[in-house]
Amino acid sequence: MRISQLEGRRVALWGWGREGRAAFHALRERLPGLPLTLFCPEAEAEGARAETGGALQVETDATGAALSRFDVVVKSPGISPYKPEAQQALEQGTQFIGGTSLWFSEHARVDGVLPGTVCVTGTKGKSTTTSLLAHLLRAAGHRTGLAGNIGLPLLEVLDPQPAPEYWAVELSSYQTGEVARSGARPDVAIVLNIFPEHLDWHGSEQRYIDDKLSLVTGGHSRVAVLNAADEHLRALQLPHSEIVWFNQPEGWHMVGEVVHRGAQPVFDTSDTPLPGRHNRGNLCAVLAALEALGLDAVALAPAVRSFRPLPNRLQLLGERDGLRWVNDSISTTPHASLAALDCFAGQRIALLVGGHDRGLDWHDFAAHMRDTAPVEIVTMGGNGPRIHALLQPLADEGRFGLHAAGDLPHAVELARAALGAQGGVVLLSPGAPSFGAYRDYVARGRHFAALAGFDPDSISAIPGLGIA
Repeated sequence: MRISQLEGRRVALWGWGREGRAAFHALRERLPGLPLTLFCPEAEAEGARAETGGALQVETDATGAALSRFDVVVKSPGISPYKPEAQQALEQGTQFIGGTSLWFSEHARVDGVLPGTVCVTGTKGKSTTTSLLAHLLRAAGHRTGLAGNIGLPLLEVLDPQPAPEYWAVELSSYQTGEVARSGARPDVAIVLNIFPEHLDWHGSEQRYIDDKLSLVTGGHSRVAVLNAADEHLRALQLPHSEIVWFNQPEGWHMVGEVVHRGAQPVFDTSDTPLPGRHNRGNLCAVLAALEALGLDAVALAPAVRSFRPLPNRLQLLGERDGLRWVNDSISTTPHASLAALDCFAGQRIALLVGGHDRGLDWHDFAAHMRDTAPVEIVTMGGNGPRIHALLQPLADEGRFGLHAAGDLPHAVELARAALGAQGGVVLLSPGAPSFGAYRDYVARGRHFAALAGFDPDSISAIPGLGIA
């Protein structure tokens, strides 16, 4: 659906975060006379009225009946369409769309394909991969837009002049279905991996997988770049797309620390700033995508050395009091915490885990702790007690130290004491969202940096956002 198609229809916005604000400004610019209603929490209502100069009718009770009054509801990504009130309105004929869908519809060509648009998704590594893609495209001299779930809503860059040659777009599982519903086809779609996550939003593990994969199963990109090492991806059949596999011997893959294209060694990643072996492996996905765009990926690979890692993603803050501090606040699954531990294998680690409880299974994490445990594990947050109970039998065997913290400051205090004068790495990789205790993972990472003695402002900016 294009924005012009909203003319004359009853339209509401649902959510007043950055995505909601972006939708408001885009609709107001294109359709200045269109009446708009906003559904948001009571705490945000007065601020929304003041910010929009009264241009919005604000309501604070998004019931199914209230939503049903509208033909179209432009929903923020964090609000699940599977909520009972959304389902009730849907049954009454209300259409739910998001800013991602609007952006793709606005940019779609006659045949549906968006030339030069590369979408990236995956349970972990998608932000670094998207940013790295934009970095290499710019290194080749191409004007490139970096936007989406990475921190810049697409509707904030709806009509840039001059338009970029390429778009690097990160999509969360909340947004992938929007692409399929827009009718637009990405030029290239990258799917890195699939692990259970966001089950509270999607409602089940299978629905999460289906929604995540809808980027390629429903988005029908010209080329789908898929990880051959992922069982969910290996099983895919995509009759509408060319499939390019990475992480297999015939394509782009890693041998030790060296990136290969088939049998050809291309680039030694050991001296690059990419954090963690999984991110170095995802470089293979980026190089495959560049090749799918018709660019010389072999020649571009060395430009990885000038890449600036993103904040909150295995981010080495520095050293304080004989300890190295690593901020991996974006880690929201047990698999992400395991990957973080692997990056510092062989070092003395105090790991901080726990946060909002979404019901994810931590048994596999606990099983790994039999052989690859850090020196100390500190649990915290809503699911902290559940993780603690799983780990207690192993701690009783003396495999690692285990403590429970009331909050992040307490967890940092316990980690300092556990590592002591011998030093080591204090690793915040919670494996869980920050909801409840913090506004988002960025706020959690900033607090961790401050507790460690670093300036939060200096570690928070995402390099390269926007168009350059």
